[in-house]
Amino acid sequence: MTKIFVLDTNVILHDPGCIHQFADNDLAIPIAVLEELDNFKKGNETVNYHAREFVRQLDELSGSKLVNGGASLGRGLGRITVRLEDQYHDRVRTNFSPEKLDHQILNVAYCISISNPSRKVVLVTKDVNLRMKAKSLGLRVQDYRTDIVQDLSVLYTGHRVEENVSPELIDELFSDYIVSPDDLDLEYELTPNEYLILRSGRKSALAAYEPTGLGHIRTIRKTEAYGIVPKNAEQTFALDALMNPDVSLVTISGKAGTGKTLLALAAALERRRDYRQIFMARPLVALSNKEMGYLPGDLDAKLGPYMQPLYDNLGVIRDRYSPTSTDHQRITKFLDEEKLIISPLAYIRGRSLVNIYFIVDEAQNLTPHEVKTIITRAGAGTKIVFTGDIFQIDHPYLDSHSNGLCYLIEKMQGQKLYAHINLEKGERSELADLASELL
Repeated sequence: MTKIFVLDTNVILHDPGCIHQFADNDLAIPIAVLEELDNFKKGNETVNYHAREFVRQLDELSGSKLVNGGASLGRGLGRITVRLEDQYHDRVRTNFSPEKLDHQILNVAYCISISNPSRKVVLVTKDVNLRMKAKSLGLRVQDYRTDIVQDLSVLYTGHRVEENVSPELIDELFSDYIVSPDDLDLEYELTPNEYLILRSGRKSALAAYEPTGLGHIRTIRKTEAYGIVPKNAEQTFALDALMNPDVSLVTISGKAGTGKTLLALAAALERRRDYRQIFMARPLVALSNKEMGYLPGDLDAKLGPYMQPLYDNLGVIRDRYSPTSTDHQRITKFLDEEKLIISPLAYIRGRSLVNIYFIVDEAQNLTPHEVKTIITRAGAGTKIVFTGDIFQIDHPYLDSHSNGLCYLIEKMQGQKLYAHINLEKGERSELADLASELL
């Protein structure tokens, strides 16, 4: 027998197309969810777009059936019902106040389970606390898991170490001879734009698999980008991907202090002549419009503290040069002329993404749907870079398995236009590395 899934508001705001992900099972939308969506419909944040999109989908299914008995979601799919508020059940009232919308959703799910004893009723929510409350009432609950990465231990890192390579092959690489993957005699198939550390005794070489043509191994040499020199092999790989004109989508993951944002910005400045503008943005997860109102000053003053880490990275690059040098002054000129724009991600929406070098920092705080929205808006000549730490999530309804950066790495692996590097070695300071490891 098919199940009945009761959807919480955060599932809809996470993925407005979620109602098509439950096969032939039936869906129930508590009226309290529509009330919450009504509070989100105004604004330019991604959640506001998601709220409006979902309501539009419901409107297409509108009619008396949507409330009385349910409307069909399509061939092979289940039915969806907008569930009006049930009389508050005594067992729910004893433990949970009816004043909270979350508790009203909980009551609807509980009443549906009571009235449908022969069917499995499941409350789907990304709110861990609500899941715990539902479990205390004996309800079945689950997270929305359609777009999660199951096993992080096998998540693509973008590079491998290959030992016992013949010294002759390493010499050929340094001589810029064309080397075939078959010459390495590997037991696995290389992924397009995958990087390699090749070792033979005291000899070693950095290389990458170039997917163009029949495919070949090319040498990677340490290069400088606007005064920034990579300090290890992984950073060398990252800088190569960031400045490769044939790679239009790059992801860089790693813990704090590994140089993700700094490398991305340095590469963008180095390749600035190839692009119309450089956009650098990050999501404001901890900031709602209400919270911004409590900060003094105008909009720039309110947003400034949240953008400061990006300006700090820009300052590191600028300080590599003397204040009187052309390179130092050029960065200030870029900002003044809006050739370089640092902004919250929501304020980038609506801009033309044609021939842009677009860096999205803290991408682990984006949902998979938000990441898709950003990439699908890329115009001709645009390069998009996502940086972040998949284990440092600030979003209340995301985790290491469900965030957009992790999802993107898993889904894009193997595409010729895509490259990824996971930075493991911190370069901030010995103290920072120790704290990141032990605390």
